Amino acid sequence: MIRNRSGPAAASGKVGQLPAAVLVVTGPTAAGKTELAAALARALDAEIVGADSRQVYRYMDSGTAKPSPTLRAEIPHHVVDIVDPDEEFDVARWRRLALEALRDIAARGRRAIVCGGTGLYVRSLTRGLFRGPAADAELRAALQAEERRSPGALYARLRSVDPVAAARIHPNDTVRVVRALEVHALTGRPISQWHSEHALAEHPFDALVLGVLVEADELARRIEERSHAIVDAGIVEELAALRVRYAPDLPAFDAIGYREAGACLEGRLALADLAGAIARATRAYAKRQLVWIRGQTASVAVTPAEPQAVIERARRFFDAVAKAQGIG
Repeated sequence: MIRNRSGPAAASGKVGQLPAAVLVVTGPTAAGKTELAAALARALDAEIVGADSRQVYRYMDSGTAKPSPTLRAEIPHHVVDIVDPDEEFDVARWRRLALEALRDIAARGRRAIVCGGTGLYVRSLTRGLFRGPAADAELRAALQAEERRSPGALYARLRSVDPVAAARIHPNDTVRVVRALEVHALTGRPISQWHSEHALAEHPFDALVLGVLVEADELARRIEERSHAIVDAGIVEELAALRVRYAPDLPAFDAIGYREAGACLEGRLALADLAGAIARATRAYAKRQLVWIRGQTASVAVTPAEPQAVIERARRFFDAVAKAQGIG
């Protein structure tokens, strides 16, 4: 449990106040987070706030594993399907929207569950966010143009000016690479140094972080199954339709699944090999997610195969926070 160090958070339901306690369900892709969060929401009278950097985009359904329309009709989900693919979206904007959703949930007297595998989002919500210089549109455009001319050039530069940040950022994560170089250019200091000084010491509420884990073989099987389902759902056709409406090089389309589908559309990958390519990229991403979860000393490992045990643990958490806050 992450303890509240910023004074008592609200649980009285007043507008504008955060809940005293928030449950976080995170873990590698395909581990069963959505299903477990739904079971928890049903049992605990809770609503769900999405913490996935790709599920925020409208029209990108085949490859993002969004909660189904049926599930979203049953259980309110927030910060899902909220921006178009060509809109700029970053962790700061997500955090602002997530906090707004948490206040709204608290105002209606319901419990809150944050669910998603984007570790940066989860960390920003539970521990705060380094507030660096404002975005410089001209500088970003120049960096993005340079990357289009010479793919990989920006990451190579980041490794030179900030090897610590480069070690934490995937070479294909152009958004974060650009931001790291932007901060360095505008402040003259590496973004990793700013992060270290910030120390991520904010704790706006008590949080129980549940890391959903499954056996490696089972996770690999789930990823393989999901990759074939993505292809069968028509991700190539979906991306082709999106490219008619939007520029093909949008950062949103660099997501796993869409990147490989784009290679199919451009003749660089055979359709028969698409599911395998998606599975390989997803396995690599899942490994990075697992590294992040293991680095969170406050997280609690849980298995989706035993939802009742997880529900009881979550119930005890909410009850303990309520008792400590003198609520109920």
